[in-house]
Amino acid sequence: MEFGVCVDTHIDKWDLIRYAEELGYDRAWVPDSQMIWSDCYATMALAAQATKRIKIGTGVSIPGTRIAPVTAHSIATINQIAPGRVFLGIGTGHTAMRVMGQHPMPLKEFREYLRVVRALLHGEAVEYTFGGVTREITFLHRDRHYINLDTPIPIHVAANGPKACEAVGMYGDGWITAGAEDIRKKLPLVESGARKIGRQLPQPFPITVLTSACVLRPGEKLTDERVILETGSWVTAILHFAYEIWNDLGRKDALIPPFFRNDWGRYLEHVASFSLPPEKRFRQIHDGHCTFLQTGEEVFVTPDAIRGTCLVGTPEEIAEQLRAKERDGLGGIALLPPAEYQRKVLRDFAEMVMPLMR
Repeated sequence: MEFGVCVDTHIDKWDLIRYAEELGYDRAWVPDSQMIWSDCYATMALAAQATKRIKIGTGVSIPGTRIAPVTAHSIATINQIAPGRVFLGIGTGHTAMRVMGQHPMPLKEFREYLRVVRALLHGEAVEYTFGGVTREITFLHRDRHYINLDTPIPIHVAANGPKACEAVGMYGDGWITAGAEDIRKKLPLVESGARKIGRQLPQPFPITVLTSACVLRPGEKLTDERVILETGSWVTAILHFAYEIWNDLGRKDALIPPFFRNDWGRYLEHVASFSLPPEKRFRQIHDGHCTFLQTGEEVFVTPDAIRGTCLVGTPEEIAEQLRAKERDGLGGIALLPPAEYQRKVLRDFAEMVMPLMR
């Protein structure tokens, strides 16, 4: 299994990626979310210069904020710094769009975006439409090495829903998801997408789950303050995502994850208590996203929610959880701890869990 880290993209935290390399992590995912963090490509450039082995890529890039040729050019520029260690993670844009009060990119547009990016990264000429005008484009001056397309740049497509999973099969060299429990159920959708365009998925096909972790010491409980603080920002990020999906798709009870169900009514009351009016409330819902635990939301970081969203337990218990997921097809994880506890969480996992898996 491949072990990765996902960071809160901070221009001064390139050193966290170097530290992850020292700890033995294989991959670093650097998110692209313009309203809450630093620029991902600037951060990756610094990390690429400071490292030698760890793979570095977007975790994930957002099509709604950058046109396709720019995304291809940006990741190919990083590939000039660290050839063979660079990948492009890309998704429709949950947080980057919702923190502007916008929706993620529709799937039809996303598939077209992926088609253009994939062709450009393969060094091909491709028809591209901008402002209603379609022209064939391709990168020029490749012999001068402003960018590197000679070393392949794998594309890892983020997907949870059925149509997005089909897009993974059509254009992805890998798949990243936040729902590892659904891999076996959703993998046929990925395979179906590949068949639709007559494509064979690469083998092995990398499947990564984005999550967080907390390694328990003897006698510790999921209700202990340390556990809540080290898992809270991830648990509540999933809570906020679940709320947005529930709100968008008709407020149906079936959309509520079972590990949040008992506290759902209380969370709705919490959202209703926000100081901003409903049309601006997205700014408060996503405050602290994957960075810190909002004050007042500790009550939603319950044992059920922690177990449902994170890898948690003794080192041996976490290793067994990972082996079970590996049997289901999971090939890697990416850990996104809260900002204040990153180094501790990553060190605990590297020192106590990773040796049991290697």
